[in-house]
Amino acid sequence: MSFAEPRLLWLALLAPLVAVAAVGLWRRRLAADAAWAARGLWDRLLAAYRPGRMTLSVAALAVAVLGTCLALARPRWGEGEQKVERKGVDVVYLLDSSLSMGAKDVVPSRLAAAKVLVRRLSEAMPGNRMALVQTEGTGIVLAPLTVDGAVIDLLLDTVEPGSMPTPGTELAPGIDAALKLFGEGREKHRALILLSDGEDFGGGLAAAADKLKDEGVVVYAFGIGTPEGVHVPVPGTSQEKLDENGRPVVSRLHEETLETLTRATGGLYQRVTSAGTDPAPMVARIEAMEKRTVESDTVNTREERFQWPAAAAALALLLYLGVAPFAPRTTRRAA
Repeated sequence: MSFAEPRLLWLALLAPLVAVAAVGLWRRRLAADAAWAARGLWDRLLAAYRPGRMTLSVAALAVAVLGTCLALARPRWGEGEQKVERKGVDVVYLLDSSLSMGAKDVVPSRLAAAKVLVRRLSEAMPGNRMALVQTEGTGIVLAPLTVDGAVIDLLLDTVEPGSMPTPGTELAPGIDAALKLFGEGREKHRALILLSDGEDFGGGLAAAADKLKDEGVVVYAFGIGTPEGVHVPVPGTSQEKLDENGRPVVSRLHEETLETLTRATGGLYQRVTSAGTDPAPMVARIEAMEKRTVESDTVNTREERFQWPAAAAALALLLYLGVAPFAPRTTRRAA
């Protein structure tokens, strides 16, 4: 036998304390009775008094307290098997880290807001497997599918604008890398969360959309930026990126690119204008998707037996309420 809450076992010490207190109270009353009537007269003056009933009353009160304390400690004995399944959706975060994601039309920057969203989404969907893919001129897997959200949180700190060896602004390579993580099949529990400003100069998005649709992957896109646009800063300097004519490059939010992917796969698009954007609508849609078994295990557990001491406490309490040191009076009909 074991206890689920052994730290509560000390409460069982209350049972003898309660018994001692009850005996003390009854002795005090009997002493008061003895002060005005000699014990030799008790058979006539206190004819209903029964010492045995007082002992039974005190014992019932002590058992009631003891049973309650043991029930709170939750005794367990006997073994049982319980199958535990953890179900969720396979979620791949595709994070655009091109130079344009360093633009500050979204405070503090587009990429910083994207990182905040990934962390908030991971916290809101703890039961899912998650992966992280970074994309610029090519796509690279930073974290494969895992249930450990701390890994995603740690790797997000390494993502900076233009930090990949192959620079550029292409989404298709990142989508291809994400599809490899999902593996083959057409299961309905696959979600690709794309966080980007929608700029794409590499092409191939039409073919990527067809692949996503064929493999049953639903795209949920966050468009980060503003349609008006802003100049693109060069990381590590106070300068701005210039085009071939020496003029500052203006980066704008291209919502049509992201909306095309979401419409083709039956997903959802949401514009992000600040780091405080609420991703709740996206979370609700993903949580409503069909789920797969992520983990399954059989756990051997001990059967809970708190009902036994609880029942004993209830019966003892009823006995205590029904028994008193003074027997009930009996009425006699006159002859």
